[in-house]
Amino acid sequence: MAEAVLFDLDGTLIDSEPIWAAANTALVRSRRAEVTDELLRSLSGIDATVAMRRIHRYYGWAGLDVHADVAFVQRRVREAYARGVHWLPGARALLASVRAAGLRVALVTSTYRELVRYVLAEAGPGTFDAVVCGDDGHRPKPDPAPYLAAMDLLGLAGPDCVAVEDSAVGVASAHVAGCSVLNVAPMMRSDLAHTWAPSLLHVGVTDLRGAVALWDNREPVAR
Repeated sequence: MAEAVLFDLDGTLIDSEPIWAAANTALVRSRRAEVTDELLRSLSGIDATVAMRRIHRYYGWAGLDVHADVAFVQRRVREAYARGVHWLPGARALLASVRAAGLRVALVTSTYRELVRYVLAEAGPGTFDAVVCGDDGHRPKPDPAPYLAAMDLLGLAGPDCVAVEDSAVGVASAHVAGCSVLNVAPMMRSDLAHTWAPSLLHVGVTDLRGAVALWDNREPVAR
């Protein structure tokens, strides 16, 4: 039985992918280039600096300041978050249900802490027992380091935890860290996930508690 649920943030709890896409698109267009859907998809779930290096390689921007461009994108995202964080359907209710059931809760995100604080403010105090952000000094997803750091903060091990992730990068990180993994995605599904649901509206506490027993179950979570 799971003792803790470790949640990803972007695309899992909050509808932020369009915000990141718009910010990256604004940067690319400021240099009179056009962004592609293929590029934007390749950035899902990865660290902001890693993502920016990928963008620079894609457009051949040799010699340009990666960190300045990261700051440009972060500023755009911060402005959007300041106007309000958009939670995905079922996210707030699931977090409340998990807390009420007595499970520990962690947030494990590639997003930097400066932006995560907007989410924490809206979530309210006590929502998360541990928070691991992309600029905490750990190797980024798909490395298992962020999930291992969260489990260390909780005093738990992989078999005690179920991770909830939307991206293949995040699923791989949690899987290698030893967690059971619930992949929440409407269309795609990672082969490393132990179970799957199309959205958080299809996930309840019973599903999460039992996820550690679903290691070989390849069927969608049923409610």
